[in-house]
Amino acid sequence: MCGIIGINSNKSVSASIISSLKKLEYRGYDSAGIATLSNGLINEIKSEGRVDNLEKNSLIKNMEGTIGIGHVRWATHGVPNIVNAHPHSSEQVSVVHNGIIENSDELKKELENKGFKFKSQTDTEVVTLLITKTLKNNGPLESVFKTLKKLKGSFALGIIFKNFSNIVIGARRGSPLAVGYSKDENYIGSDSYALKSMTNKISYLDDGELCLLTKDEVSFYD
Repeated sequence: MCGIIGINSNKSVSASIISSLKKLEYRGYDSAGIATLSNGLINEIKSEGRVDNLEKNSLIKNMEGTIGIGHVRWATHGVPNIVNAHPHSSEQVSVVHNGIIENSDELKKELENKGFKFKSQTDTEVVTLLITKTLKNNGPLESVFKTLKKLKGSFALGIIFKNFSNIVIGARRGSPLAVGYSKDENYIGSDSYALKSMTNKISYLDDGELCLLTKDEVSFYD
């Protein structure tokens, strides 16, 4: 079990993500991480252990970006260390994940045969690289749909994109994912508790649904 958070806002999101991760820490405290979009780049900071360790990183205080995702990990695939901590990012995509991708070994071999290099031992990095591959010929939403069709298992995902800097995509199969709504801000999270300090307007994705967050609205797809 892990905890995820995603925020799309009109202001810096790093402090809010750290605060939400502290509320999600009961779901995992092997490692923690955050990724935001700023200046056309995905910026990622990760740490071993509890969220306090992540918060103590001096780079967090200057972390910019109005779009971001965060994660607390209870290790399933791969030992608990910084390399295996989420988010898992390529140059184009960053992903946080709660759940298990049951066919990750098979998918990893397919990607390695096509020249993709893996940095971690996690099943989640398969998702990151599948979306990256599919983005070459598709938009972000279609890339996520096509990737999900290849996955076996249960998951809740939060995804941000380098070249689509106004959206966060959430997806759910099996694992719960809450959606929160506020003025000039919208959210996804593993549970409502992680979102309640920011909004009291919360719903849950139905199984098999995707959501696309801008700072102004949330759209749902099945």
